Amino acid sequence: MCGVALVPLERLAPSTDGMTEDGIPEAPEDQPLPWAYLGRGRGLLAGLGLLGLVAFVLPWVKVTLPDVVSYSGLDLGKRLGWVWGAGVAWTVLVPTVVSRRSIVRMRGARLATAFLGAVPSATVLVLVSRPPHGSHGVPLRFTYGAALFATAALSLVAIVAGCFFGGRVADIKVKRGTSKGQTVH
Repeated sequence: MCGVALVPLERLAPSTDGMTEDGIPEAPEDQPLPWAYLGRGRGLLAGLGLLGLVAFVLPWVKVTLPDVVSYSGLDLGKRLGWVWGAGVAWTVLVPTVVSRRSIVRMRGARLATAFLGAVPSATVLVLVSRPPHGSHGVPLRFTYGAALFATAALSLVAIVAGCFFGGRVADIKVKRGTSKGQTVH
């Protein structure tokens, strides 16, 4: 009716969808995932980064003597430059995770995401192990805020999630076909 001859599917040329420039089909782990894809630790790490940023601006230290004042991670960063490391790590973690849209790129960023997740816990560890002290004979009384401990907890979860970012290659779901029964290299 339309003038197009029917031929068996096996005789047709392969589709150019999913082909690389060399004409080789793109591996499933190299195919880009949707921007809103939250699987394989992507959503978890992005969420941890955003929660870490929120915790960074909440009170970390509450001073009760000589004055009554609270200091967030942001405020402490202004006084102690090294504390900025935690805020910067959370800030860099989010775009690092969100910009990885293929499984190969996610897996390739494991070390970076785990390292970025570790920086806030190192900051908390240094702050707690070397607490501030009074100066010029004026005593200092303070307590650590819940946001400081939340930062440490978020950081520890981010380290673990970073180590598994991208998941296993063996767990890839493909749109068509299967590798069942084939040797995977």
